[in-house]
Amino acid sequence: MGLHELTLRNFRLFSEFTFRPDPDAVTVLLSPNGTGKTTVLEAVNALATASSFRTNAASDMIRGGEATAEVHGVMYQRERRVQVDLTLTRGVRNTTKRMLVNGLRPGSRAELAEALPLTVFTPEGVDVVRGGPEHRRTYLTNLLGDVEPHTAEIVERFNRVLSQRNALLRALEGGRPSSTQQAELELWTSDFSDVSEVLVAQRESLIIQLAPLVTSFYRQLAESSSEVGVTYERSWSESLIDALTTSFHDDRVRGYTTVGPHRDDVALTLEGRDARRQASQGEQRSLALALRLAGHELVHQRRGIDPLLLLDDVFSELDPLRSNRLLALLPTGQTLVTTASPLPSALSPAAVIDLTRVLR
Repeated sequence: MGLHELTLRNFRLFSEFTFRPDPDAVTVLLSPNGTGKTTVLEAVNALATASSFRTNAASDMIRGGEATAEVHGVMYQRERRVQVDLTLTRGVRNTTKRMLVNGLRPGSRAELAEALPLTVFTPEGVDVVRGGPEHRRTYLTNLLGDVEPHTAEIVERFNRVLSQRNALLRALEGGRPSSTQQAELELWTSDFSDVSEVLVAQRESLIIQLAPLVTSFYRQLAESSSEVGVTYERSWSESLIDALTTSFHDDRVRGYTTVGPHRDDVALTLEGRDARRQASQGEQRSLALALRLAGHELVHQRRGIDPLLLLDDVFSELDPLRSNRLLALLPTGQTLVTTASPLPSALSPAAVIDLTRVLR
């Protein structure tokens, strides 16, 4: 399993670029900053998730002056060839995305998650520890899709129901609902409660499996015996239906749903200390790396495959000791590494590509 070929057209600074990484080992993109190393990894991420790890604006990924951008990837799932194609089209108000898997539109995000599971390390990856709850929810959503691809359908259903309930709340404009609106609201609230319970059960099960792996990897990275806490925190304490009833006045005034899985968090602690606010930068970075390594290992345990590993300029953020420890813990399989600095001595890539030659 792995990515065998990647083609970019009008994607950021590339007019056209085809890249063939080693399917079973480490391929390094080694060139100065500003030559498109991270862009290549961003394109791989876009194939797997239909999104970027650098921006929320899809238009940013389209080369300046162009109307469309394309990313094409050929990969193998054991003996099965899979081609994923992404086309971004710039519009007057927004940018549209068109995904194809083997020439057909995927029925759900589950097909993308199954085609190309990823583990991504970036310098900004530490935000999963020190950033807001949305970073940890995104981490859980992506990992759920990689561990159990069918859960992507649950996430899609949740997002759809939440959007419908919020649209109805906005339509109230702070006023009391009519009898028709009340009946519709009760329907969406019931659906929201049902799908939320399923989604949270999936998340909590994932955390239970993940926590001991995070502890193990953190202790090895930090060479520490620290107690690591990874616990799921709901945004409500009673039953969700009761919580939604209690919060209805606020929901009506604000025009959106104020409790539910979209407001939940994951508490990360070191020796009982809140890692977001009371851990050092080194501790936060080690914990962020431990979360990624733990997720990668969990996918391997549950599905018997190794996700494609993307390391974007990670070693520049680590001291030599932590770099060597990370290298010792990296799983086998296909890995793409970007760096503008000399590689750690312990890293032995199968191929090194200089992107400055591509852009000439």
